Amino acid sequence: MIKEAFGNQDLLKLHKTAFLCSRKVPAGIILKCYDWAIAEREAGNCVISGFHSTIEKDVFHYLLKGTQPIIIALHRGIGPEITKTLATEIGAGRILIISPFERKKTRGDRHAAAMRNHLMLDLADKIVIGHAAPNGELEKLLTKNDNRVRFM
Repeated sequence: MIKEAFGNQDLLKLHKTAFLCSRKVPAGIILKCYDWAIAEREAGNCVISGFHSTIEKDVFHYLLKGTQPIIIALHRGIGPEITKTLATEIGAGRILIISPFERKKTRGDRHAAAMRNHLMLDLADKIVIGHAAPNGELEKLLTKNDNRVRFM
């Protein structure tokens, strides 16, 4: 459940692809993630992610160069620093920042990241996994029978 949102809430009505990736990624996957981000950007597709791991941050960098909609899901409350950083894109209506937490939660942790990931998966029409580390939190989160999931 979204407890806080800042930006264009109409983006929630769009077809959304969630992108998640473990912190440690095999080298062969990295370029595939970058190519995927560029293709999504060029297609104008809405991507939702926490943009927290290094690869997720890189994907955000590629997406931000476009004009397509982006939903950022935080594992803490929405603070003024992120809204200031993205003020131009938020003002253009292409970014929505959401959180399953209230503003007073200023620090994220593993539990908060798991809650954020569940929120993203609940909202997503399609799920793309850059890499899920064996026995990692992301692998545990995914269900084998979810036909929305695609791995790189």
